Amino acid sequence: MRILAIADETDRALTAQRLREMNPDLVISCGDLGHDYIDFVASAANASLVYVPGNHDAVPAPRRVAPVTGFLHFEDIWGSGGSSEEGITEASGICADGQIVTIKGLTIAGLGGSIRYREGPNQYTERQMAARARRLRRQAKLRRTPVDILITHSPPKGMGDESDGPHQGFASFIPLLEALEPRLMLHGHIHPHGFVKPDRQLGDTRIINVIPHKVLEVEV
Repeated sequence: MRILAIADETDRALTAQRLREMNPDLVISCGDLGHDYIDFVASAANASLVYVPGNHDAVPAPRRVAPVTGFLHFEDIWGSGGSSEEGITEASGICADGQIVTIKGLTIAGLGGSIRYREGPNQYTERQMAARARRLRRQAKLRRTPVDILITHSPPKGMGDESDGPHQGFASFIPLLEALEPRLMLHGHIHPHGFVKPDRQLGDTRIINVIPHKVLEVEV
């Protein structure tokens, strides 16, 4: 399967023609991109869409999830995007924040948001994110299939993050990765500013900063 992963920066190279030529099966957004933009990318590529929010994204109304498990399935909610009562528009794919989703044979877990550094949406203290990570681990234990990809906005602490307050990663992502053992972890938040951000490795998990976009081939 071909995945087009995007985050944080709109990319002028991703024209409609280029997206059709790329021919991805799935678009994954790791946050801080306008919903109009990620909808355009997925629509022009004629691909399915999964995303998590970044710290600069608004908070939409909660999506319908299955009771107890919190599991989401692509076929259940495609096209369920729209406007919440607060007038916040959602993208038209799957918001995987705090969920485990199954799409096109891939199992994808998601945790959006950044470390809390000021008042605003989708920001968490380390303790808050650790609680969210534990809930995701409990969801994973109820499933029969392993998680293939973890998508987040922020990186793990010490693995591609930065030392300034707003761009520190989450320490709680380390035990989460050790428990889930996904093949890939995709994130954004850390802008490359013209430099190449190297991939990181934790066990069997390849950790990739996808800003502004990366094309990945994944076996299903």
